[in-house]
Amino acid sequence: MYLKNLSLINFKNYESVQFEFDSKINCFVGNNGIGKTNALDAIYQLAFGKSYFNPISSQLIRHGEDFFVVDGTLLKNQQSDRLVCSFKKGQKKIIKKNAKAYEKIAEHIGYMPLVIISPADQNLILEGSETRRKFVDGVIAQSDKNYLNTLLRYQKTVSQRNALLKYFALNHTFEPDTLDIYDQQLQELGKVIYDKRVDFLNSFVPILKDSYQMISSGDEQIDLRYQSKMTEKDLMSLLEDNLQKDRALQYTSVGPHKDDLQLLINQHPIKKFGSQGQQKSYLIALKIAQFHFLKNTTKTTPILLLDDIFDKLDEERVAKLIDLVHQDRFGQIFISDTHQERTENLVKKTHKSYKIISL
Repeated sequence: MYLKNLSLINFKNYESVQFEFDSKINCFVGNNGIGKTNALDAIYQLAFGKSYFNPISSQLIRHGEDFFVVDGTLLKNQQSDRLVCSFKKGQKKIIKKNAKAYEKIAEHIGYMPLVIISPADQNLILEGSETRRKFVDGVIAQSDKNYLNTLLRYQKTVSQRNALLKYFALNHTFEPDTLDIYDQQLQELGKVIYDKRVDFLNSFVPILKDSYQMISSGDEQIDLRYQSKMTEKDLMSLLEDNLQKDRALQYTSVGPHKDDLQLLINQHPIKKFGSQGQQKSYLIALKIAQFHFLKNTTKTTPILLLDDIFDKLDEERVAKLIDLVHQDRFGQIFISDTHQERTENLVKKTHKSYKIISL
């Protein structure tokens, strides 16, 4: 599978541009602020119907315009598919495959498996539990359509239950039977989500540990642990235990939407005890593991986006990453960098075909 071409209209800083790609390695090179990361984000947009860096679609439209279009041709299983993602202010985002619009964007997720390695990944360590949950859910959703549907239904039910709790508080009333309907739904959907996450991590963590050993020159041990109250009790019991708290807070305080991941090095949180180098190695290992997990489960080699990694990683880690590419574990790769000569020298070492796109 590879992306043959890409056309952008009013996407971020691009008024109108067309790119043709090599099936192996493509390098966007140019000065900072010229749109290298934006080009990678457009490819991400084509795969997920959203930006990796900015959740607000209206902010992806070029200044002074009211719509954007991202249009690309994907060659997959000897078939050429035209994918178009478009958005106009005040309207719903549309994704089309071969001129036919998806009813829901969720139906498209997983069709174009993709992994991005970016300086923004640091948020997985630095930010709150939501960022880490999104990572896990995003990986599972690319390989399991049912999981994404369950997750969306669960999130909708949480919103409805929260609205009901607010209604009770505002009207000084309480209807346990009405609340119980939502609790039953959350129990059913929440168990599916919890079980899927547990199964996923059982498969994923060994791949992560192997990936870290390949990237890192140290002998430290890393781990990734799932933190959930559902390890001790089923969700129905947790909802009952926290009913008074939820009524006071006016929102649902327990469930898979509150779970977290622990990123550990030598049994300690990497956020506090990992050096900068160890944190970088961990994050790359996380994404390389994501790549291999998706490759195994979808039976398709994902597209890999490497955003600004040469500026953010030391030479040793870049060399190890390039060595992995040389071993032919990857398919099509997109790289952004400020130094054309540096990029070209590294890419040549892979002995793969490549294209330099100067911006």
